[in-house]
Parts: sequence; structure tokens; C-alpha cells
Amino acid sequence: MHILVNGVAREVHATTMAQALDVLDYQQAIVATALNGVFVPTHRRDTTVLKEDDALEILAPMQGG
Repeated sequence: MHILVNGVAREVHATTMAQALDVLDYQQAIVATALNGVFVPTHRRDTTVLKEDDALEILAPMQGG
């Protein structure tokens, strides 16, 4: 399925947000997620279904100065 991930078109073989995060190598990462501009908490990722052309945003905390 084609989705946008942080504004970049991607082909992913996943039906849920949790599966997409696994495919995109974010399995163990602490991230914030949004689907089509709506925040999705960690506990809802397993049940959040992706559809063709959805926009997934993945935000990771950064350190530095």
C-alpha cells in the first residue's frame, strides 16, 4: 500500500500503524505518531488501520545542544 511517511511516499506491506512502524524499523523506538494529522497514542497503534494514501507522521525526540 502507498502511504506518506513524514511527507515521503512509501510502499509498505502493513495494515495497521503498529505493523507499519515495524516495517519502517521503529519497533523499539520511543516515538509520537499521527495519522492524517490526528495524534495516535501508543496503545491504539495495534488497532489503527491504514488506508491507501494515508499520511503517517513519526516524531522521535532528539538530544543535543
